Amino acid sequence: TMNQLVLCMLLLLALGELAGACPAGCQCQDPKTILCAARRGQTVPRGLPPNTLSLYVFENGITMLSEDSFAGLPALQLLDLSQNKITSIQKNIFQPLTELVNLDLSSNQLQEITNETFHGLRLLERLYLQRNRIQHIHAAAFDTLENLLELKLQNNQLWAVPPLDLPNLLLLDISWNKIPTIAPGAFHAVNIESLKIAGLGLTSLNEELFQAQNNLHELDISDNLLERVPAVLRRLGSLTKLSLAGNARISQLPAEDFHNLHNLQELDISNLNINTIPRDFSSFFPRLRAVTAAGNPFNCICQMSWLVQWVNASSVVLRRPEETRCHFPPKNSGKLLHHLQYADFGCPTTTTTTPPTTPRTTTLPPAPLPTSSRPAPQPSTAAPTPAAGAAQGSSTPVPFSSPPAPTSPPPPVCPPRTCLNGGTCHLDAQNHLECLCLPGFAGAYCEMEVRGTTPAPATQAPPPGQRISIAQVSSTSLKVDLQNYIQSKAQLKGIRLSYRNLSGPDKRPVMLRLPASLSEYTVRALKPNCTYRVCIGPLGEKVSKEEHCAEAQTLPLSHQQHSPVTQSEDSNLTLMIVPALAAMLLLLLVVTAGMYYCRAKAHAGTGVDASPLELEGVKACLENGDLSSHGRKVPEAAMLSGGSECEVPLMQSHYPSNNNTPGLKPSY
Repeated sequence: TMNQLVLCMLLLLALGELAGACPAGCQCQDPKTILCAARRGQTVPRGLPPNTLSLYVFENGITMLSEDSFAGLPALQLLDLSQNKITSIQKNIFQPLTELVNLDLSSNQLQEITNETFHGLRLLERLYLQRNRIQHIHAAAFDTLENLLELKLQNNQLWAVPPLDLPNLLLLDISWNKIPTIAPGAFHAVNIESLKIAGLGLTSLNEELFQAQNNLHELDISDNLLERVPAVLRRLGSLTKLSLAGNARISQLPAEDFHNLHNLQELDISNLNINTIPRDFSSFFPRLRAVTAAGNPFNCICQMSWLVQWVNASSVVLRRPEETRCHFPPKNSGKLLHHLQYADFGCPTTTTTTPPTTPRTTTLPPAPLPTSSRPAPQPSTAAPTPAAGAAQGSSTPVPFSSPPAPTSPPPPVCPPRTCLNGGTCHLDAQNHLECLCLPGFAGAYCEMEVRGTTPAPATQAPPPGQRISIAQVSSTSLKVDLQNYIQSKAQLKGIRLSYRNLSGPDKRPVMLRLPASLSEYTVRALKPNCTYRVCIGPLGEKVSKEEHCAEAQTLPLSHQQHSPVTQSEDSNLTLMIVPALAAMLLLLLVVTAGMYYCRAKAHAGTGVDASPLELEGVKACLENGDLSSHGRKVPEAAMLSGGSECEVPLMQSHYPSNNNTPGLKPSY
């Protein structure tokens, strides 16, 4: 027992020393890992054990670092200072951390990186500086980081690619900065494997840009302003992952730009402006595992049938299939691409020498054309009306203004197969796309057939106030007319419809995604006698002033709740039912009177006098539905006369009983 007592005392002493070494507000379950998350302190915690390997002090509210913040931590390998409020870093701050491998300074308020910021971190391999406010990086800021493998600088305010003489760098992310052009030779890291330059506002890529990068496996150039597929891709045969998504000016995918990408495994061509994919793609990428093509205005005719067959027959995964829909021809508009069968593409049943073409389609020379889902900040050919075109600059996904447009841009033309049913595509004086439809057709692309009347030209957009109207109102539904809005929008990929109850306590909007082929939509399951605000806008864009809204009040429920029988869409049904009920009521009264007459006649034949008490007994029997309990009050002759007097009267169900008990149900 003495030995056990000594062991307990030693254990308590060790625990006390460990607890004393752990700073307040931190967790030190692992002696070499200290977690100080959301500690709400403006400085780095003091008194840390010298053998600490990993220190997490994210979301602490730290505003500054001093020279002794990390003194006494010679073994530290991981330091997480993310999500704080650090605005600057003085020199020699990290000099004591000679063993540091991972440094995370993301989501702070840094504005500048000097040549002494990371002095002494020769073993650093991962440096995360994303989501700061960095505007300037010294030319020699990273010179001493010769072992750096990963550098993340996305979501800052850089205007140029910083000098990067990093021979071992494998990953570089400078996405979402303000870098409109990248000069050849900007990337000195020859061994880089993953490069992300998305959202910079690039209009083109120099063909000599990646001349020194022979080991590039992943390239992300999404959400830029590229007007065509960069020709530099032809020399990047080592790519395994490529993203071109969000470059809404790309309207074609030339086969010659992809035929060298034999090692590609993942391809993202979503949210471009392509309406077809070359059949050669099936042979270009023998190692392809996944493709994303959502958000494109596909023309699902016979030339596109190979894509569905290829995806179904191969092991390639079509990502975001619910957003991969057909826009043309009208019979396939809004349908999911991967749900179409071979016959749905309009292919001939017999083999012919003439390839199938779209009837009555004006084929124009291909050219880039931005779509309405991702508008460019500078004038484009996608805006359907002057009012919509003026509002497009505010919905650009990149968080900065694009470079100034050329002084004399070449006049763009429409992509092929834009206008259907014989319509002619042209551009007006403001470079807005317009389809001139033949008589009998309407819509932004002449895709809708109009019968009975001669339609107005599709180019004459209705006034903004009339682009949405409530066509029909009931107590629980509103029918929204979308026809005018569809005709006023060019390259409309879909409609975003939102509605909210202005009369109730919960005014949160309900969002719906509708295909662009719908001419009307009924919003159901609404509350009676309430005012609703209904808004529509182009699908894929942020909510902006371009939305069109209307308000309407549902009818009170009292208009439709008088009788379940009369709640019918046919108003003549009421006129038929009411007389029928009256006739039935009259017939039941006649039958009842006849029953009582027969009973009185029977009493008279047997000489039994029916006293008032006996008649009340029969009434009580009928009302309470229990003949046996009141049998003593019923005349004997009445019980022997076939029981017709005690049959349940047909009228009983229409009158409540006097003792508040439920009336009898009809005997039939």
